[in-house]
Amino acid sequence: MKILYFSWVRQKVGVAEEDITPPPDLRDVTALIGWLKSRGEGYEAAFENPKLIRVAVDQTHAEFDAPIAGAQEIAFFPPVTGG
Repeated sequence: MKILYFSWVRQKVGVAEEDITPPPDLRDVTALIGWLKSRGEGYEAAFENPKLIRVAVDQTHAEFDAPIAGAQEIAFFPPVTGG
């Protein structure tokens, strides 16, 4: 599964993207975030306040309870505003 990080999420994690194999018992985005946070300080900082992060599963905006089984790509990014 490819994980993409954008904007300040990328800065805190330290990479723009990575290929991962999460544990098979992770069912949804919330569980994935919990697992990512356990991977180090940068991840912990990036996901400290999930309310400030949006997610897309296979390029479709999703909620944190979205299932991740079979997903090819998950992207994390801050909310986007227009003006």
